[in-house]
Amino acid sequence: MKVLTINIPDSVQLNDREAKFLLASRLFEKGKLTLGQAAEMVGLSKRAFMELLGDYDVSIINHSVSEIDKDIESAKNYSI
Repeated sequence: MKVLTINIPDSVQLNDREAKFLLASRLFEKGKLTLGQAAEMVGLSKRAFMELLGDYDVSIINHSVSEIDKDIESAKNYSI
């Protein structure tokens, strides 16, 4: 795993865990990390990470509209 050192001004009220969560949630939201990778980065289970995403206004469903439309079309053509 890569190690990143970031200098944050003392005036910013942010602890290490919150900084990690902010970065992990944003990378997940942008599709750079999977849910599992983001949870691991913060040291949480997938479930705990998913539950906390809402506090940061991040959806656990991070598919584009076109991907969802494609899935809907595929589902319409599916038969049992």
